[in-house]
Amino acid sequence: MDFHLDSLLNLPNVTVFTHRQRADSIILQLELLNEGIICPHCQKYSDELNQNRPILVRDLSISGRAVYLQVPRRQFYCKECKKYTTESLTWIGIGRNYTQRYEEYIYEKVKVLTVEQVSQDEGISVQKIKIIFHRMSQSQKDWRHSKDLNSRSNNKLKFITEIKAI
Repeated sequence: MDFHLDSLLNLPNVTVFTHRQRADSIILQLELLNEGIICPHCQKYSDELNQNRPILVRDLSISGRAVYLQVPRRQFYCKECKKYTTESLTWIGIGRNYTQRYEEYIYEKVKVLTVEQVSQDEGISVQKIKIIFHRMSQSQKDWRHSKDLNSRSNNKLKFITEIKAI
C-alpha cells in the first residue's frame, strides 16, 4: 500500500498494491478494500469470491505518461439466491476499458480539438474516440429544462418532449 498514490489516485475503496514504470506508461496494480458486495438480486451481503480476473483500464496521464490501472474484476457467488454477480465499480462503466474520469477528459478534449488530434495525442484509435465521445455526449445531455406535454388524439395518449436550447 502506498498512501501517497492512494490519495493521488482518489478512487473509492481502492489501494495501490504496487506499480511498474515503463518509458511511456505507468501501471498501478490495485487492490479493492471491500471483502464482498451486496447481491443485486437479493440484497444480501456476499463475500464468497468465485473468480478474480484482472483487467487493464486506462486512466488520466501522469507527467506525460499514460496510466493504466490493473483492476481486479471479481465475481461473487451469493449463497442466499444462488446467483453469480460481477462486482460493479462506480468509476468504471460495465465492459469499459477506461475510467469514467478518463472518458470525461476525452469528451472535453474532443470539444476543443479534432477526433484525429485526440486520437494521436492519446494513442487511441479514431473509432474508440468517437465511441467515447458519443457515449459521453448522450450522458451529458441536460434534460432539466424539458417538459412533457400530452394530448389525446384518437383515444391514444401521445407524449411530446420539448427541448429548449440553453
